[in-house]
Amino acid sequence: MRTFRAAVEAHDLDAVEALLAEDVVFTSPVVFKPYRGKAVTAAILRGVARVFEDFRYVREIGDPDGRDHALVFAARVGDREITGCDFLHLDEDGRIDELTVMVRPLSGAQALAAAMGAQFDRIAEAAAARSQG
Repeated sequence: MRTFRAAVEAHDLDAVEALLAEDVVFTSPVVFKPYRGKAVTAAILRGVARVFEDFRYVREIGDPDGRDHALVFAARVGDREITGCDFLHLDEDGRIDELTVMVRPLSGAQALAAAMGAQFDRIAEAAAARSQG
């Protein structure tokens, strides 16, 4: 999923959003219940972009022509270093219909949860605006 990786690395969140299926399911590393839909997923990814510092992908795993991909990343949230992985599944049209994120260590996941919690109102407003527009 080089297009996704390139868009994320370029901080082109409009391009990232364009790669999402309307019915995408986003599974967060810090919330049990998955989020469903392009509007909320795009809003969450914009929130993550505000929270992560020094974000970089370090490895791609998977068949370049397949529908399942894994992108290993490193980042920082405040003073916590995080290693994580974006697991992507593509639908028959090549859009991302599943995005699952996992992070480690626990202290990094906790820092991410706190930072994203502080973004919650902004994310909810952005998701509502996107689903109406």
